[in-house]
Amino acid sequence: MFKNYTMNQLILPLDIEMKLQANDIAFHVHNLVESIPYEAFAPFLRNEGCPAYHPRMMLKIILCAYTQSVFSGRKIEALLKDSLRMMWLAQGYEPSYRTINRFRVHKDMKELLRQCFVQFRCQLVETKQIDNEAIFIDGTKIEANANKFTFVWKKAIVRYQTNLIEKSQAVYEELLTQSIIPAIQRENEEELTLPELVQVIEAVDEVVKDLDQQIEASTDASERKHLRRQRKHPKAMRKTLIDLALRKQKYAKDMTIFGTRNSYAKTDQDATFMRMKDDYMRNGQLKAGYNVQIATEGQYALAYQIFPNPTDTLTLRPFLDEIEANYFTLPQHIVADAGYGSEQNYDDILTNRKREALITYNLYLREQKKKYQQNPFNTANWPYDETTDSYTCPNQQTLAFHHPSVRTDRNGFTRTFKVYQCENCTGCPFRASCTKAKEGNHRTLVVNEKWENQKKYVKAKLSAEKTGAIYRKRKIDVEPVFGHLKANLRFTRFSVRGKAKVANEMGLALMAVNLRKFTANQ
Repeated sequence: MFKNYTMNQLILPLDIEMKLQANDIAFHVHNLVESIPYEAFAPFLRNEGCPAYHPRMMLKIILCAYTQSVFSGRKIEALLKDSLRMMWLAQGYEPSYRTINRFRVHKDMKELLRQCFVQFRCQLVETKQIDNEAIFIDGTKIEANANKFTFVWKKAIVRYQTNLIEKSQAVYEELLTQSIIPAIQRENEEELTLPELVQVIEAVDEVVKDLDQQIEASTDASERKHLRRQRKHPKAMRKTLIDLALRKQKYAKDMTIFGTRNSYAKTDQDATFMRMKDDYMRNGQLKAGYNVQIATEGQYALAYQIFPNPTDTLTLRPFLDEIEANYFTLPQHIVADAGYGSEQNYDDILTNRKREALITYNLYLREQKKKYQQNPFNTANWPYDETTDSYTCPNQQTLAFHHPSVRTDRNGFTRTFKVYQCENCTGCPFRASCTKAKEGNHRTLVVNEKWENQKKYVKAKLSAEKTGAIYRKRKIDVEPVFGHLKANLRFTRFSVRGKAKVANEMGLALMAVNLRKFTANQ
């Protein structure tokens, strides 16, 4: 005997919701999106043309698709036809892949995603899954949707610009020497600006046109031949100058695109070439990508931001500004790895934000080793006399304070140093091990007192029981989010181009990771 089975009879219930499990992820997606205030959806409202799909519904189906590792617009459209949870969230609507793709890169999508993260964090606080004691910050690089061979390097463009300036100057001087054109008024005698280059081209063009008219007016064959020979060089110079002007314009545009970066991809100009951990060819190949910074607590991503910087050091301060402005108030402890440890970052957190920085620095682990602490040639181990403000080297020579030094890096941050110099290094038996200075020069020691005090602060905080325990949570809090994102969700490459669109897609992917974990914990 078989159970009744027929394809010709209407089967109840018709409500798809009853087919979903009680803790299905679709319900959590629904509750999250419904918690977003109506004002966030107002920019999507239009009063003309065909009524648009409701942005709540669109956001729900895209979030749900991302939780299932479906990132393609066409595949999301297909899910709307055969996935129960997607059918329920869409309530029978089937937007096309074009509509889906347009929605997720919409300029107002940024505010929707921000509201998603804000409301999701509120849910975590209400359910006591986070205690708002600390945030854990880290970054990862994700490959951009750009051709890996379409790179443009800043060093190359600078070199090309230098050669172009020299060549354009040589062409201009040649035109003056041969009296083809008169001298023009210039702003700078060493470089022809683009307007000046255009002016020279117009002058040469007038000469060529004048010769063209003479050739047409002449009836003598020998004279015409002579005029054509005379026209040949100015015509070639005009072609060269036009090429130089176009290249100068292109290089200026390239430098504008670079900004503070050293490279960009032609197919995604916001992407920067950087070294990825996933090096399948094992040749250290650089790939176009973005640096994704996230702030987590309880293994949930609470905020994120996209940066073009390959390194993390310069991303911390703007990321904290973004968190305070758009997400939540910073907790008391800010935790990050050694990639964020710098004098500028410590100063910003401790002085400006009045928070505790549980952030190591590059030599922190090395300084804990016995070999480092017992090395007599390590300047950190040299005795310091506060009374005389001097250090003593392994040869018992005194390094007295010599002069102060101030350095400003390319980002505009100023550091103050104290330079100490040894009284006499002549005949020192430890000279080869102590210094690389040339014979006759004495050993100098450069000390940044502010940086040294910050290092002492970090060591004290990480040695304390409470703050040390918080810092030790870093690896098990922020790193699993990247693991879930790349390994479980299989989100390893962006499918859109441009920083704004990439930020939208990153927000969807991180929220999908959050929803999967939140569902698993219920």
